[in-house]
Amino acid sequence: MARPRKPLLSRDRIVEAASALVDTEGLDAVSTRRLAAELGVSGPSLYNHFRNKDEILDAVADAVSVQVDLSMFDESDPRDWREALHDWALSYRAALAAHPHIVPVLARGPGRRPAGLRVADAVFGAMVGAGWPPAQATRIGALMRYFITGSALGSFAGGFVDDESAYDPADYPHLGQAHLLAERRREVDEGAFEVGLRALLDGLERQYEEYGAADGGAAPSSPSGV
Repeated sequence: MARPRKPLLSRDRIVEAASALVDTEGLDAVSTRRLAAELGVSGPSLYNHFRNKDEILDAVADAVSVQVDLSMFDESDPRDWREALHDWALSYRAALAAHPHIVPVLARGPGRRPAGLRVADAVFGAMVGAGWPPAQATRIGALMRYFITGSALGSFAGGFVDDESAYDPADYPHLGQAHLLAERRREVDEGAFEVGLRALLDGLERQYEEYGAADGGAAPSSPSGV
């Protein structure tokens, strides 16, 4: 039997094609008709693998979640909870920065996506294992997602034009250097993320110490709460 001229359609091929479209053209570029054309197949054949466009975008989002490093949450890893959260946050943001157009889908939460649920499970499990009460561990997971996905939804530095005349000192006396921000976008945005992450973790560490003081001078060893 002669081999087919095109590779057989699979979930992986569909996700790969959809990911490329999202990365280059954004979420609105994805449709079953467009994907079928890109893959050289009939539109209905996609429905053998996905029920609709939303399921395809969920799969694209999960393919990004797979890229997030979770090794710091392994029980054999020597990093404490603060260092683990820090390093995970950097990995998570790097994955989102590489695929910014899919961030709105990821920001909705993991839903039923396996990789997204593994991320949530790893963070929650590590926080509870470190002694945080489960209710607070849940809030920490939510807080980190808000902070990381929020930082990836847009660029502060990229929001300023590189035209010095746009910042008339008579109107904006403190924005004399604002036209330089766009060309320093990566430096500004990554620096802002690191400053915010450090402040966030400093606050959590103080709370952690307060839990310990309330428990007799050590971090809680027997988490409680829901």
